[in-house]
Amino acid sequence: MNKENWQVPDYVENELIDRSRNKYCVCIPVINEGEKIQKQLKKMAALSSNIDIIILDGGSTDNSLNLQFLEEVGVKALLVKKDTGKLSAQLRMGFAYALEKGYEGIITVDGNNKDSVESIPSFIEKLDEGYDFVQGSRYVPGGSEINTPLSRKLAIKLIHAPVISLIAGFRYTDTTNGFRAHSRSFLLDPKVQPFRNIFSTYELLAYLSVRSSRLRFRVIEIPVTRAYPKGKIPTKISPLRGNMLLMKILFNLALKKYNPESNVEYQKGAQSL
Repeated sequence: MNKENWQVPDYVENELIDRSRNKYCVCIPVINEGEKIQKQLKKMAALSSNIDIIILDGGSTDNSLNLQFLEEVGVKALLVKKDTGKLSAQLRMGFAYALEKGYEGIITVDGNNKDSVESIPSFIEKLDEGYDFVQGSRYVPGGSEINTPLSRKLAIKLIHAPVISLIAGFRYTDTTNGFRAHSRSFLLDPKVQPFRNIFSTYELLAYLSVRSSRLRFRVIEIPVTRAYPKGKIPTKISPLRGNMLLMKILFNLALKKYNPESNVEYQKGAQSL
């Protein structure tokens, strides 16, 4: 594992369990989710004997991730980002930590209590079967959606999933869903290189979907449930700005701007090491 040219955000590591207990871990990116992340972690506590739980905190200030609570629900580690970047930066932080700890696979799931965390064993099963990228989907047989906002559903079905599928050469149905699994060999492949600063906001999610298929890794979608609360949907992304950002990411994907061979700034840095 060559880490010389990894670009990983600065972060503080709080290990609540000294050593890894399981073959796989689940990384949960979160920032100021309050009761939602606490309810989710309580549901996940029963799974802590089968998978190590790692929190990727983007800088929460709501005390929802106090260490005593995290210990009580069986969390292995809390990583707190002390650097720039949003979701992709949190994921780079978590992936780097997990790979350094020797995990054979990494599951990711949002920390807003919308996802069926009881589906985690299904992701473990697929990793054990040799799949390298497992995408959770509410739109495959057995999957379910509850109160999905119409605008989001239309954006996924009419724009995001078709475009990602076309670029990837694999038919995806739920491409904005962060409930996924990644094999160690996929993330460490030199043609993937996820540890680059070009991945700062939501680029890494789309890139890994495309790259896994294009490089002929084993890819599959499995059913999950995603449930939104009734009424007004709380969000940290403005609809206009968020949709413009997603369109920009899709455009860059189509032009292969995230591929390592196209990332000139990164390649110069790697060659200077």
